[in-house]
Amino acid sequence: MILYLCAGTTPVSVTEKTGGNVTLTCESEDRDISVVELNRPSENILVCEKEECKSENDRVFKEGSCDVVIKDLIFSDAGKYTLNVYYNNDQTEVKPQTLKYHLHIHDEISVQKGEDLKLDVLLINADKVEHQNTISSEWTEVWRRGHGVNSDRLTDHDGNLTINEFTANDTGTYRVLDSNNEIWITVSVTVSSTESGSGSKGKLETEDNTHNEQLSK
Repeated sequence: MILYLCAGTTPVSVTEKTGGNVTLTCESEDRDISVVELNRPSENILVCEKEECKSENDRVFKEGSCDVVIKDLIFSDAGKYTLNVYYNNDQTEVKPQTLKYHLHIHDEISVQKGEDLKLDVLLINADKVEHQNTISSEWTEVWRRGHGVNSDRLTDHDGNLTINEFTANDTGTYRVLDSNNEIWITVSVTVSSTESGSGSKGKLETEDNTHNEQLSK
């Protein structure tokens, strides 16, 4: 996961995988803070006052005076965030501190040849998906909004991309980009050296609808 903090002109990046935690730092020493709000486009996110709080959304909580932590990261956490910090002050109007973030999440997976690989990469929020093979430096578009998949071995179902009958040529890196060509999700895929005895399909499943609902209110 890479987090870009756009406080000013120089972004700050933090790297973490799915399942990890990220801290959205408010960079404020002022302790007289009344409200901390975390927002995404068209979405307000409930922020717990502490990590141990028992609420419908216990993955997002405040730490210290105004830092916000998102724990157990899943692919649906990728995207743009705005952190607004409001202060108690004797003045009639106090302008809140506003920080903007771009959250990029990555993961790695191994899959057996011949199995189906389901990439839960949330195409509903994507503009395109690109693939870079392990033997090439070129990026090939495998899916685009409005056009769908570019191969009969790929399927798009319920916002997820599935590679049917995985081959060595399917290995490499897959990345999900938005309409501004910003990378939201990166998945590195290799061939597993372990023989599968169960016959189950290879999947990358890092979230479900319940997790997705927990992040928003």
